[in-house]
Amino acid sequence: MEQRDSLERSSSENLAPQSTLNGSGYNAGSEVPTSGQTTLAPQSTLPTNESSLVVNSVLQSDIGINTLLTRLKQSVASAREFAAFLKKRSTLEEEQAQGLKKLCRSSHEFAKRPDNRQGSYGQNYDEILGIHDRMADNGVQFALSLHQMHEDLHDVAATMERGRKHWKQNGLSAEKRVQDSESLMEKAKSKYDSLAEDYDRTRTGDKQSGRVFGLKGPKSAAQHEEDLLRKVQQADSDYSSRVQSAKNQRQELVSTLRPQAVRALQDLVNECDSGLTLQLQKFASFNERLLLGNGLCVSPLKGQSNDPGSRSLRDVVFQIDNARDLNNYVSSFASKVGNSGEIKYERHPTLTSSQQTPSPINARTQPMASQQNPTISPSGQTNQPGPLQGQSFSQASAPPSAPSGFVSSTVPQNGMNRSPQDQSFPSTGAGGPPQIPPTQTATPLYSQPPTPIGMKALQKNNSSTSLPALRPVFGLSLEDLLKRDNSPIPLVVHQCIQAVDLYGLEVEGIYRLSGSSAHVSKLRSIFDNDSNQLDFRNPEAFYHDVNSVAGLLKQFFRDLPDPLLTHEHYQGFIEAARIDDDVTRRDSMHAIINSLPDPNYATLRTLTLHLNRVQEHSAVNRMNAGNLAIIFGPTLMGTGPNVADAGWQVRVIDTILQNTYQIFDDD
Repeated sequence: MEQRDSLERSSSENLAPQSTLNGSGYNAGSEVPTSGQTTLAPQSTLPTNESSLVVNSVLQSDIGINTLLTRLKQSVASAREFAAFLKKRSTLEEEQAQGLKKLCRSSHEFAKRPDNRQGSYGQNYDEILGIHDRMADNGVQFALSLHQMHEDLHDVAATMERGRKHWKQNGLSAEKRVQDSESLMEKAKSKYDSLAEDYDRTRTGDKQSGRVFGLKGPKSAAQHEEDLLRKVQQADSDYSSRVQSAKNQRQELVSTLRPQAVRALQDLVNECDSGLTLQLQKFASFNERLLLGNGLCVSPLKGQSNDPGSRSLRDVVFQIDNARDLNNYVSSFASKVGNSGEIKYERHPTLTSSQQTPSPINARTQPMASQQNPTISPSGQTNQPGPLQGQSFSQASAPPSAPSGFVSSTVPQNGMNRSPQDQSFPSTGAGGPPQIPPTQTATPLYSQPPTPIGMKALQKNNSSTSLPALRPVFGLSLEDLLKRDNSPIPLVVHQCIQAVDLYGLEVEGIYRLSGSSAHVSKLRSIFDNDSNQLDFRNPEAFYHDVNSVAGLLKQFFRDLPDPLLTHEHYQGFIEAARIDDDVTRRDSMHAIINSLPDPNYATLRTLTLHLNRVQEHSAVNRMNAGNLAIIFGPTLMGTGPNVADAGWQVRVIDTILQNTYQIFDDD
């Protein structure tokens, strides 16, 4: 009956496994595939009576607990391995999606330039980019879902490992106590058998053989027999008590402790396996949903009428009309066509009466000479730039040039001590360097007005990583940001440095440890929307995650079209880094830094002084100048033409950080 009850109990547990996983959907409200989808959960197979008896006999034996502990260890290892796979896949998908979104933005801006085709091509090409942007959004959501699945599965594996250690200690200690008790019983039995044999030989042996010597003198055979009898009786009593104790402990182990440990380990194995299976099912479902979503973006269903996205990619491409675009472009110049009269020769009246009619040769040559007068040819009209067809998405691709007086003549060109007083950055104060004309600074970079985003809007958009890029910051050059915002140091750099100075100087591994990629994406989207409404002095603005702020700052420098130290001076920095003498190398880099553009110099100075404050706390945050140089070398210098330059890039940043106050002042 006990075996039948245990068999029914184990069968019911196998048929109804439990799971402690939290639901992580592809997007809000998504679930694991139901009966309407093709993915089916694996069906449990009912064990036969013979196999159940074999399994039950193994589990109730001395090796049952060890067997289940080994099986649980395998389940935990499998869960952790799949969790690591989900994390890596999530990172790859997010990088691909973000790269596609960045490509769509840059292509969108480039397509709206005046030197590109407009008309039906521009409209349909913009819709093609919109299709790819929606596919990138699907990839971002897929990456977030995989990341959540990784965290859930990692938590389950950790919980199962704690349970395994607990029952390993309790179950094996109970088995050990029983083994020790049985070992003591065997020793008592051996002693009892030995004394009983001695007593039997003494009792049945030759009594006239003489005396037996003891500690207090010779003993007679009767005394020796009496002593052996007493020892046998004591050994018998001890042996009996040992047997009873071992029997009681064995009974307790078999009836209570072992079944309890086996049942708990079975539950842990079933729970871990069920959790892993559930995540595998969700992984398959999310892959199908990703492919289906991208497929609907490329070729929507015919019954859909929601815009945008009601046309397939093929239909959009076939809507491009080359002939109509050409005719419309040429027709736009109709108002500029001049009225040219008939070309004819008119003789001056003064020459009519005084001279005779010219000879036939002169009559031919003079009109030919008269035809050399300048006239307006139709071909000359087409060389003039035509009006822009369609509204521009961004003016960042063709920013207004700075006035000739933008760089002050007081800026030292070859000096080694360039200070902020020598800079000619635009400012609003009286008596300062020349300012950018109001007509240029008042021109918005994007055609739509910025929308304020405060803390309430930040909380509302907490689950969204994409906002309209009304005033983009990432991907623009420092010169464009200076012309638009009238500030030599971008606001995102100022905000991030301020947050790290307040909350991250004593955080171990700052700038080395990666923050939450979801947080970085959200903060980047908000900065591209409107950065003026954020205040990183309040840690709620960056989700109390200073590592994400550090990652956002590095991402800004990586996305610059021209690195902070510029492609122009890249080779100069590398050559200076090859100099062995410390003073000569420092002075060479100082000269190159002084020749940087004004916004690059101001931003580099602010960043270097900040990183110097970080390395001053290296005893706590473990980030000295060498570690910071390894991180910011390729970030500030970009990818060089030679892979072997990586070590020299690190040496450039390390030299700047080691000589912060020799290159920049602390004003």
